[in-house]
Formats: sequence, C-alpha cells, structure tokens
Amino acid sequence: MVKWYEELFNNYSKTYETEEFIKGTIGEIDFIEKEINYDKSKKILDIGCGTGRHSIELAKRGYTVTGIDLSECMLERAIEKARESNVKVDFINADARDLKFEKEFDLALIICEGGFPLMETDEMNFKILQNAAKSLKNKGKLILTTLNGLFPLFHSVKDYINSNSTEERSSENTFDLMTFRDKSTIKITDDNGNTKIIKCDERYYVPSEITWLLKSLGFKKIGIYGCKLGAFSKKDKLSTEDLEMLVIAEY
Repeated sequence: MVKWYEELFNNYSKTYETEEFIKGTIGEIDFIEKEINYDKSKKILDIGCGTGRHSIELAKRGYTVTGIDLSECMLERAIEKARESNVKVDFINADARDLKFEKEFDLALIICEGGFPLMETDEMNFKILQNAAKSLKNKGKLILTTLNGLFPLFHSVKDYINSNSTEERSSENTFDLMTFRDKSTIKITDDNGNTKIIKCDERYYVPSEITWLLKSLGFKKIGIYGCKLGAFSKKDKLSTEDLEMLVIAEY
C-alpha cells in the first residue's frame, strides 16, 4: 500500500518548487554555515533532501554533501538542478529508516519535515533520528526542524474553550490530543495538472519529547528554538505560535 507521503511527492517536484515554504533556503543555509564555523572540510548529510535546495546551495558554497530521499521523482529533479548549477552532490535514493552510514558525517540535516515526523508510527520516526545520529562522527551535530506540538495543543484547548462559550467551532479540529497526530485531507495538483486528494497523518512533538529522544541517542547539548522561514536563529524563543521548532543537537 502506498503511504500518503509517497503519494504526495510522486510527480510533484516542479509544483513543490513553487511552494511558499521552500523560499527561505538562502537564509537557512547562512545559519547552517555559521553553525559549522564555515568549515569547508565538514561532510554534510541532508536527510529528506527533496529537490536538493539545501544540498545544492551548500555544494555551491564548497561543502561535500550527500542528499538522500525516498522519492525518485524529487531526486531526479535534484540531480537535474545540480547539473544546471554545475555542482556535485551525491544524491541517493534511500529510506531514512534504513540508512547504512556510520560515523561518516560532521553534520546531519533534517529540514522541513525531511521524513521526520511524517512516518506512521513513533518507532519509525525514532528510527530516522537514530540513523541520523549513527551517521555522525564523534563530535557531529544534528540540525532538525519539526512540527511543534505546543502549537496545536494550545490552539486545540483554546478552540475547545471558545466552542463551549459560543456553541460553535470556527473550523474542524483534526488534532488528536492522545497521540499528538494531526490527520487532515489536502487537495493538490501534480506536475501533470492532475488533482489528488491526500490524507495526511503527521506527528507533532513537544520539546520535552524531542529532548528525551535525542538524549537517549547520546546527544549531550540540545537547543530548541522557534523556527522562522529563512531566518533560523538561536535568539527565537519557542512559543505556542510557532508551527515548527528548530532543534540543534550536539555530542
């Protein structure tokens, strides 16, 4: 059975590149470069690289990058873009739940829901973090952006309180407080102009969960911040208004 995230990214690469949420690439890479002290010797793994926007920009700046993604369609576009940009990136069609890298990279990226937290079980999501950790050298670093559970938690409770006072809901709430999963239906148009209905199932995480998961993988220093498109910053304190959180984990 084809999973929703496989269906979403099938025949979607050109449409994906028109999405608003991918337009912060330059600012995000500026931040990532600063986090590794502009050290061109650092080897970087981009997990869930999509059409290669972060991988290619890093390669343009002189870094050695490996990008992996589950979607052949997205990778084909990434390879094409790297060729157009005249840069070398090692793009690999692979499942983030089944990576073979061990202590090969200085930095692992999981940006813009690059696999994590789209999986159908918590164990699968954890496996992605586990493989990212395993891929890192002893003093490696992980930079992750993921869905912030404080956002739907706060707004679900607020909407529930408001619904009791007004006897009506402004919109249907699909967030499950027991599982921290949001099950929703979206309509997209693929690269051929076909309309597809996708039933999404995404897992939100609260900061304490992320901290515990990463500590269990041996990370010693974990910072969690608000996540702004194209403007990652350690100065942004995470709040209930941040849909995503920025996580930086170090050994």
